[in-house]
Amino acid sequence: MLEIKQLVKKYQTGDLAIDRVDLTVENGQVIALIGPSGAGKSTLIRCVNRLENSTSGEIWLNGENIVKMRSGKLRRTRRSMGMIFQEYALVERLTVMENVLSGRLGYVGFWRSFLRKFPQSDIGAAFGLLAKVGLDTMANKRADELSGGQRQRVGIARALIQKPDILLVDEPTASLDPKTSRQIMRLITELCEENKLAAIINIHDVALAQMYAERIVGLREGRIVYDGNPDDLKPNVLSEIYGKEDWTNVRKQKTKNKNSIKEIPNTDEHMEEMQ
Repeated sequence: MLEIKQLVKKYQTGDLAIDRVDLTVENGQVIALIGPSGAGKSTLIRCVNRLENSTSGEIWLNGENIVKMRSGKLRRTRRSMGMIFQEYALVERLTVMENVLSGRLGYVGFWRSFLRKFPQSDIGAAFGLLAKVGLDTMANKRADELSGGQRQRVGIARALIQKPDILLVDEPTASLDPKTSRQIMRLITELCEENKLAAIINIHDVALAQMYAERIVGLREGRIVYDGNPDDLKPNVLSEIYGKEDWTNVRKQKTKNKNSIKEIPNTDEHMEEMQ
């Protein structure tokens, strides 16, 4: 379980990115963070895994306060936090398999990681994950040969091979077309359910958030202004999060998409469509 208590992140410029946020994420729960640009969504995720240090407050994961951890303990704790980045963060010249196995670097010794010599059990797990994300035939392809959707799938497999307790997902669909965005969100939520993983997904697309997350948290100016069921995200609530606008079409589009989306198997034919 993740517990965030009175978290504050203030920059040296005086800008307040996170303002006294309290948030609890139960084991196995998938939540979507929504809000305008600059609301603090990415900053919140980066504070959880200590890519950025908070100014004050507490972050508890499985009963341990991440904020107070020293470097050695923090490195070990980060194993339990799988990170999926907006820009994929792959090593372009490495193969798909090598990028996935990089998720095990925190578990192997220095020389093994330096020489990229991983246990056979890790290699077997990587092949299994690549099959789950529909890339089992692309293990030896270089990362720079992949489409955006395929790269994001590699990032998902790399995060899962850590065997984390929670996924931290930063705008996974920002650079993807609508069809691929739905496939990626469906894949993340299905894998979370299968592995009983909690997840915090920072996402700009409100309709996608409503379709795939079981809980929505709305941020504005670093504060939580909504925390609840996706179906209760009414136009007046969206106006509170984003500002006044005609939000009636968002819910109409959500209903339309739910009725029209069909499950798309991860076959080679469909992977070619994503290129």
